[in-house]
Amino acid sequence: GIRKRPVIGSVIVRKLNLDGDQQADLTVHGGEDKAVYVYPSENYPFWKNKFPDLDMPCGTFGENLTTEGLFEDSIHIGDLLIVGSAEFTVTQPRFPCYKLGMRFGTNKMVKLFLESLRSGFYLKVLKEGRIKAGMEIRVVSGIENSETVESVVRTFLENEKAASRLQRK
Repeated sequence: GIRKRPVIGSVIVRKLNLDGDQQADLTVHGGEDKAVYVYPSENYPFWKNKFPDLDMPCGTFGENLTTEGLFEDSIHIGDLLIVGSAEFTVTQPRFPCYKLGMRFGTNKMVKLFLESLRSGFYLKVLKEGRIKAGMEIRVVSGIENSETVESVVRTFLENEKAASRLQRK
């Protein structure tokens, strides 16, 4: 679900999720390519400025991992992340559904979220293992010349604008 709370101690990473965090509707959420959602902690001040009255503890965006130093403009699709004994690959940015709007109290949040280019990103679990808050995240470059998470979102937004222009003609 989208409402997350910090976990004390270690957690086992499984192919489809982290222990204790079940995926709700697998027809539109989750699955192997979206097993773990990562959101940079550095994005929080931006949102706190936009929504000053909203309490925003880690996990506000439904992320499994709130990280430091991993940014959408420098993480590439296909990068390998190693945390504890678990291994992951970056699969795609998050394209949110209406539930994010409900969480923030405005149906404009989905559009704001994408336009901010602060999407976070999904991971596929390559090797199950155990992780714990505060562990180092090692990034190993993946596919040569692959797109960054941010560039994928930019392309999506550009295509969406082009489609909208075509519909108006």
